[in-house]
Amino acid sequence: MLNRSQRFGNLGEAVAVRHLEKMGYRILHRNYRTRLGEIDIIARDKDTLVFVEVKSRASSVFGGAKQAVTRAKQRQIWKNALYYLKTTHQMNAKARFDVVAVSSENQKTSVEVIKNAFEAAG
Repeated sequence: MLNRSQRFGNLGEAVAVRHLEKMGYRILHRNYRTRLGEIDIIARDKDTLVFVEVKSRASSVFGGAKQAVTRAKQRQIWKNALYYLKTTHQMNAKARFDVVAVSSENQKTSVEVIKNAFEAAG
């Protein structure tokens, strides 16, 4: 059984998927898990493979969703993306890292897509 925070996170991911699809992204995977962790969404945006981190916030009290993608989290996403690229034989693919910030305050939901939010952390 999911707790309240997990349910809110899942809802935020569903909102992000719908928004990305409206923008023309083709969703390839949701919650792609490796032994190193998880990538929320893997999608294709035209000729680019996109690794997406979704951050959902019900309030800005503890900072916005964008600020929640720390350097350590970026490094973890990068390692998972590298694993994905290697295991799917796409090491030469054009790729980027996007962040989708889903905010829900006062019964109003907003979605912001930050393309190329961070660089690979080699």
